[in-house]
Amino acid sequence: MLRRCATQPSRCGRAAGSTFDSGQDGGVRVGSLKIQNATRDTALATEADAADSSRKRRVGLLKHTSLPAGQGLWIAPCEGIHTFGMKFPIDVIFLDRRKRVLKIRCDMGPRRIALCLMGHSVLELPAGTIAATHTQKGDQLVFEEQAG
Repeated sequence: MLRRCATQPSRCGRAAGSTFDSGQDGGVRVGSLKIQNATRDTALATEADAADSSRKRRVGLLKHTSLPAGQGLWIAPCEGIHTFGMKFPIDVIFLDRRKRVLKIRCDMGPRRIALCLMGHSVLELPAGTIAATHTQKGDQLVFEEQAG
């Protein structure tokens, strides 16, 4: 049975270091967003990409071999993701329209599915980001578009 937007048990203690394959961004504008957790006064991403078209949402991070700290992908609109075909784990944050955290999924490995039927968008981050920033359900995120 699916539980709607309930926070998963904390498995966020593990961090993963990696490098970003910036040569294949799947059409996403690299580094266009800075994302802060206003509740905790921490930075979730300093160079996040926005996947705001059908094509960009389909490709997502699938072409990448890794994702370094400070980077991420915001997918809007989106109620669910999968990691089939991905080569590395990610942290996942489901957000409502006001960018409040509805659900988190830490260290989500390849060949997995995550849903939040009440969600409006999803933020995909390097594994370990949620633990490092102490992000929790109910936190308010702030998105700032960067010139580029």
